[in-house]
Amino acid sequence: MQVTGDIPDPAALDRAIARASATSPFLRGLIVRRGAIVERLAADGLISTLAEARAESASDSDIAHALRRERQAVALAVALADLAGASFETVTHALSDFADHALDRAISAAIAERTPGEAARGFVALALGKQGSRELNYSSDIDPILLFDPATLPRRARDDPAEAAVRIARRVVALLQERTADGYVLRVDLRLRPASEATPLAVPLGLAITHYESSALPWERAAFIRARAAAGDIVMGENFLAHIRPFVWRRALDYGAIREMRALTARIRDHHAQSQRPGPGYDLKRGRGGIREVEFFAQVHQLIHGGRMPSIRLPATLDVLPALAQAGFVAPEEASSLAEAYRVLRTIEHRLQMIDDRQTHRLPEDPLALDAVARLADLGDGDALVARLAPHIDRVGRAYDALEQDTPTGLPQATEGLDAALHASGFRDPAAARVRLADWREGRTRTTRSAAARAALEPMLPGLIAALGRAPDPDAALAQLDELVRRLPSAVNLFRLLEARPAIADQLVAILAHAPALAEELRRRASLLDGLIDASALTPPPDVATLSAAFAQAGAGGDYQAMLDGVRFAVGERRFQLGLQLIAGHADPLDVGAGYARVAEAAVETLAQATVADFERANGRIPGGELVILALGRLGGGVLTHASDLDLIYLFTGDFLAESDGARPIGATTYFNRLAQRVTAALSVPTAAGPLYPVDTRLRPSGNQGLLAVSLDSFDRYEAESAWTWEHMALTRARPIFGAASARDAAQAAIDRTLTRRHDPATLAADAIKMRGDIATHKPPAGPFDVKLIDGGLVDAEFAVHLLQLRDGVGLDPHLGVAAAALEAAGLIAAGFAEAAALLARMLVTLRLVSPTSQVPAEPSRALVAQASGARDWADLLARYDAARALIHGEWRRVAGLG
Repeated sequence: MQVTGDIPDPAALDRAIARASATSPFLRGLIVRRGAIVERLAADGLISTLAEARAESASDSDIAHALRRERQAVALAVALADLAGASFETVTHALSDFADHALDRAISAAIAERTPGEAARGFVALALGKQGSRELNYSSDIDPILLFDPATLPRRARDDPAEAAVRIARRVVALLQERTADGYVLRVDLRLRPASEATPLAVPLGLAITHYESSALPWERAAFIRARAAAGDIVMGENFLAHIRPFVWRRALDYGAIREMRALTARIRDHHAQSQRPGPGYDLKRGRGGIREVEFFAQVHQLIHGGRMPSIRLPATLDVLPALAQAGFVAPEEASSLAEAYRVLRTIEHRLQMIDDRQTHRLPEDPLALDAVARLADLGDGDALVARLAPHIDRVGRAYDALEQDTPTGLPQATEGLDAALHASGFRDPAAARVRLADWREGRTRTTRSAAARAALEPMLPGLIAALGRAPDPDAALAQLDELVRRLPSAVNLFRLLEARPAIADQLVAILAHAPALAEELRRRASLLDGLIDASALTPPPDVATLSAAFAQAGAGGDYQAMLDGVRFAVGERRFQLGLQLIAGHADPLDVGAGYARVAEAAVETLAQATVADFERANGRIPGGELVILALGRLGGGVLTHASDLDLIYLFTGDFLAESDGARPIGATTYFNRLAQRVTAALSVPTAAGPLYPVDTRLRPSGNQGLLAVSLDSFDRYEAESAWTWEHMALTRARPIFGAASARDAAQAAIDRTLTRRHDPATLAADAIKMRGDIATHKPPAGPFDVKLIDGGLVDAEFAVHLLQLRDGVGLDPHLGVAAAALEAAGLIAAGFAEAAALLARMLVTLRLVSPTSQVPAEPSRALVAQASGARDWADLLARYDAARALIHGEWRRVAGLG
């Protein structure tokens, strides 16, 4: 049968009908139901038969019914013509033309249903893949991209353009895809649209242009080689394709894109490894030497050379191959053999799909089913079919393999090689790791969709996998990293940093393997890794004054809000570096805790100074008065953890009856309470840069019932006359951290007066015992490694020390270790107490990063906790932990008089 549509040879058509009836349930049913189509084909030929079917369809007002009836006619006529000897191009063009026509009618109908009388404008279907190149297979789905122009799309008066476009798209899909008693028209797959995981079914023109100009993937470039405006507003579609032509056809040689196309083929081969060799189960499309490798062979050459040579910018594979030969990129005999193989493979694919009208590409494994496909193809049996395919598959496979000769070295792409490399690196489950890496490589992860991200990915992967392999649990570390990568705004900078600074990969892996709190901060702000480039990242932070100056500089140059953000960024980077120093084993946890405290104190200094200045600009000053801030708790004691809040008391100096000198005078008490609220907010309220510190002000005079800020005189009087024992115990760790030197001295003098007053030993002990019991009742330990609240933990240590400090006036220093050492020297507490408390403090600082829930740390992290705590191993740490708790608990009971 000729392309002109001449009447088929009657004998060939009879044989075709006989083979179809004997082997294909689908065609046999159509022959019975639509006998007139067979008669028309025999009398008038294919083109006339299809034209008459289209005319009949056009006269049917029920478009869903009409298109399904037309599809039956096309399926039957094309199949019989194909079996009777019609050319491959005749068959694929007829199938593609029907798909275009059906899609166009569905778009027109969907628009007319919503806006009667309106033309199908402002909405276009771009045909990609085989529909785009007019090479559609017999039972293919179609992969259109639906675009709309918000300015020209017909819509109802109150319709949002985007919502209207999505409704139209859904209706188009329903008209084509829903199965009725008459079957279906076409299966529709819209997943090739730009950023399909995040975009609507119909994509606005502007968004599509932005995507293809900035973040599209190499496979999308390859897909657009065959793109065509197929239905709807054709002019709009052609204008769009012209606009993005530079995205597809780049004059510069993009070998990164070529590498990714080759890698994609390698992964396809691996995924379908069981169907790589000719025989039952062979995948005609995705197997080695299959249909896709012919298409990719052509497209790789087009992507390399098409930007400079328009003559090879052809959509159809069978047109590209001779064009490549003519241009000298492919040997003529190779182009010819690939074209022949393509026709054979595609023809057998059609026979396979004609059996049941299924979109399948795999030869049946059942011998009887394979024999049926062979007989439909006019071959004796399944063995004859395989023999027909085998030489063509081998030629295609060898031709495509030759493209891989200059593939860059790096982490293997193929399953076997990649699994071996991952296993050798220490991964227990290479298959799971391979899936994660494939998501990155193929752009299935949003943050690796861009060409820049994937170009940065491959060079750093070998070093990263090696670093992950050195983790105690490489699989878990990779899972953590995968989650981090998925939550980044973009993975480009991370990948480039890891390539440029391979040592940072080990630091990153240590964080992911051991420190969930730091890993979570990284997910929120990957730029924290940038701070690790400087060698000073692994050294202790400087003194408070130097830190405060650096934080002020980070917050300079903008308004108050910008200052808050700048300080948060700088503080977050310092805290992150301290966490890494601990996890990487570069610092004693007590030094890290002291660093955390200096960073927090500098943050208070910087933010309080800025807030005071901002407040004074708006409200004036209180003559002779200023804000003073006391640190208590762990900040007062100079050792914080990564998760510590700040225990603060706000005081002010001067006359509490004074008023501000601003335009609207404010009394001193109101003034400083508002100012204290502003300082608390500056320290604690999350901004665009994230949170900073929780602030706890419940240790102030009268607790939550009292004013947020009180005068220094009122504070002094309250502590002398009204304070509870627990408030005096809390004051043992108090120290001024903000205010002029004279104001700090005055506050410290008030603290000293309180602590050096005589306290009744019996009352002191009774109150302390009650307080410790209340804590045990209302705040029980969260787990076996809640080293703070557990019996014999840090709270017991603090209570013992504070009770002795107040009772005997010895060791009055806010730093617990210094106070305990002084008490030991005075013989007031057992030898070894300070060392036991230091062990628990080291464990607390470490566990707040490694096991924030206070449970037994994960097995891979136990060695880290032991080493940080000064123990030989985990068993040694447990023994020391038990001994320290026993000593501390016994001393608390002895000091309190509990026996």
